[in-house]
Order: sequence, then C-alpha cells, then structure tokens
Amino acid sequence: MQQKVFSDNATNFVGADRKLRELKEAFLAQVPELMGFSAEKSFSFGFIPPRAPHFGGLWEAAVKSSKHLIVRALGNALLTTEELSTLLAEVEAVLNSRPLAPLGQDPNDGEALTPAHLLIGCRLRALPPAQQQFWRQWFKTYMTGLQDPNKWLHPTRNLHVNDLVLVHEDNVPPQQWVLGRVVATVEGKNGKVRMADVATKAGTIKRPIHKLALLPMEVEGS
Repeated sequence: MQQKVFSDNATNFVGADRKLRELKEAFLAQVPELMGFSAEKSFSFGFIPPRAPHFGGLWEAAVKSSKHLIVRALGNALLTTEELSTLLAEVEAVLNSRPLAPLGQDPNDGEALTPAHLLIGCRLRALPPAQQQFWRQWFKTYMTGLQDPNKWLHPTRNLHVNDLVLVHEDNVPPQQWVLGRVVATVEGKNGKVRMADVATKAGTIKRPIHKLALLPMEVEGS
C-alpha cells in the first residue's frame, strides 16, 4: 500500500491534503461515539439453508428477476464495460418501476406506486412530461412534414437503393410509421421511380412512392 505520495505544490494538491487531514481529524474525534453506537446497536447475520434460495423470499425473487432480464437481453453477446453498465442500469430501471401495490379502482387514483417513486418521485421507465410534449410536437411538425403535399409541383430526386424511408400506412399515426431501407426500385417510362421494395423488420414490402417518406440524411452507398 502506498504510504507517501509526492506531487508539486499546486493549490489543488495542497487543498486536497488539507481537506483529507480535516476529515481524518473529524473521524478520529468521533471514534468513541462510533464505537459506543456499534456496541449498543450491534448486528448479527442470519443465514438461510444452503441450496434453498426460496427461503430468501422477496430478495431472492428480485435476484431471479434480475437474472431473467439480463439473460434475455444479453444472450451470448460479449459486452464492453460501458455496454454492461448500460444494461445493468436498464435492468435496475425495470425492477424499480414495478408496482409495490395494486392500483385502486378509483379512476382519480394516480399511477401505481413503484420503488422509483421513493427514489426520484416518478417511474424510471416513463418519459418526463416535458419530453412527452416534445415528442408529440416533433411527430406533428417534422414527421408529417416529410410528405410535402406540394412536392409534385417541384422536381425531386428519385429514390435510390439504400435510402432510408418511413412507410406511410393509412389510419396509422406518424409515430407508428415503419422505418425501412429501399432495396429495389421500379421506374416509369419517364425515368421516374414509381414504386419501391422496402426492407423492414417485418420483411420486404412493396409500396408506391407516395406512401414513402424519404428521410433527409446521407446514407453510405446511396
């Protein structure tokens, strides 16, 4: 263990040394009180039987839930330290968003109480109201604007293979439009693309171009 540290005489090092000495003196001054508190309160370990995790009750149920979420999300993937930290934070958020008690039948009751309410005052898996308002406005003004009704009055470029598009489905709000990538195009006699095959997570679909909204971004290979 390092017992002596050498450094230059920078004010931050001198200040850190002074602060550490103050903390040490404060701790040593309270040693009798700390020892008296420990002796008075004390504590003891209680062990459940070996190979009987069901004796652990609620805490073992939480461990089981954590393992289940980690295994389902991780599979056989190898994660970096940052990715593993993110995964554990997500699992923690899910577990701390579980209801502590069933929600009442009164429609005036708020959302179910969760451990996260005791930590930060709201659920960890829900967007704050300000962010929800932002996304509603974003869908209303941006996504619906991707399909400009006046685009037929001005020349626009053809769709190309590898273009990213949103597939407009009838009677479906913009936030539920499907993201896809153009894999093939069909041109008319005038050389303009009239139809495209789009690869989505549900498979490849064929749509006319008036049902496709081109995302304004440069895609490698387009």
